[in-house]
Amino acid sequence: MSTPGQMTIWRSTPSLEVMNTLSSQCLIGRLGIEFVDVGDRHLTARMPVDDRTRQPLGLLHGGASLALAETLASWAASLTVDLEQVTCVGLEINGNHLRPVSSGRVTGVARPVQLGTHVQVWEVEIADDEDRPVCLSRCTIALVSAVVRSPGPDGGLVRSLDLTSAARGGGSRSPAPTPSRW
Repeated sequence: MSTPGQMTIWRSTPSLEVMNTLSSQCLIGRLGIEFVDVGDRHLTARMPVDDRTRQPLGLLHGGASLALAETLASWAASLTVDLEQVTCVGLEINGNHLRPVSSGRVTGVARPVQLGTHVQVWEVEIADDEDRPVCLSRCTIALVSAVVRSPGPDGGLVRSLDLTSAARGGGSRSPAPTPSRW
């Protein structure tokens, strides 16, 4: 994975198989997003342009492009930290939609802009099958404490996604707390 003179940003060796398995039963899997490559400083995934991801006019929905971008940024951020200590959550995302796509696949590549201890910023370039730019996105990820208060009546504590035990089939994502004003 590392080439001479270049250091990897990943805390441990990322597994495309684990990422795809853990993502298969949520929005990521339902949109057909598949992780396909990891390098020293990038993470790549692709998504089909089909009935799941097109808007009524038959073009790739901008929200689907941003779902791909945030998926890449959130997973990439999670792979750079100690998940026993912090959880990575999307804080802000923007996207410039540069070209319409009506079929085939789009491929997104996430690269870090800033890897801070409380906030990370990732740039995601999305291209069509002919490698033409489709969307340019920037996603800010907050690194928050891995222990969150459970919304359950017992007030217990729950942990966020544990990639190590999940890879062995034992981990799960904990429920998100419900904001009190909602």
